[in-house]
Amino acid sequence: MPHSIPDIRSGDVAMPAIGLGTWQLENGAAQPMVEKALELGYRHVDTAQIYGNEQDVGAGLAAAGLPRDQVFVTTKVWIDHFREGDLQRSVEESLKKLRVPQVDLLLLHWPKPQPPLAETMAALNDVRDRGLTRAIGLSNFPSALMAKAASLSAAPIATNQIEYHPYLSQKTLIAKAKAIGASITAWSPLAQGKVADEPVLIEIGQAHGKTPGQVTLRWQVQQGVVTIPKTSSEKRLAENLDIFDFALSDEEMARIHALARPDGRLGNWLDKAFAWDAE
Repeated sequence: MPHSIPDIRSGDVAMPAIGLGTWQLENGAAQPMVEKALELGYRHVDTAQIYGNEQDVGAGLAAAGLPRDQVFVTTKVWIDHFREGDLQRSVEESLKKLRVPQVDLLLLHWPKPQPPLAETMAALNDVRDRGLTRAIGLSNFPSALMAKAASLSAAPIATNQIEYHPYLSQKTLIAKAKAIGASITAWSPLAQGKVADEPVLIEIGQAHGKTPGQVTLRWQVQQGVVTIPKTSSEKRLAENLDIFDFALSDEEMARIHALARPDGRLGNWLDKAFAWDAE
């Protein structure tokens, strides 16, 4: 049985340190994976409007039959719905698909120059004030823009969900998030499978009886980073959860940090109006 999952404090909520990412789980594939994840002990599920699987995630949540307050559910508002009124309506539709009266966390999926960020943040706060989400946050926001969003928000920013894995340093964003009381959530935490062949991670894993993927996920949560690996394999689903019975040394953590490289980013859909942090 997996060890209990610790929480990471994020704004005014506590997020389970590891969750199930559902990007690319399409055409009904998300439902059985959500059901199995919850059976194994996961208590955090991440989806998004643009994934086209909110209804399948909702079906999985319903079939699992757990009390609503035992599963942390995140979804994300797509960029076409950032205007006042549009954002609120899109969230109401997401809740219908997810079959829940409220999500735990609602994120802006990518930053856009229009409409003005102040308008979008006001609409996001309105959704929270109406009880449709417990907390609000961001996804794929560079550090300066994250700070601006926080300054425009009455409610705390809980997290900024970004690409993060051993090949991509995000130390500027992690430091800025900590400064505003937010967490970082890692998408593509296993570098889309690339960590499996990394000699450093293989060597560290052998010392602990763990896979390179487990070492990577442990490296993230040990930094206070929430991680949401996606898998369509039930075996890997269980493996990803089994990371709470060992710890990495400071030297091992440093060796993994040293794998970061300038060309490490795998997914770059940032609007040209903005720029990523240098590191």
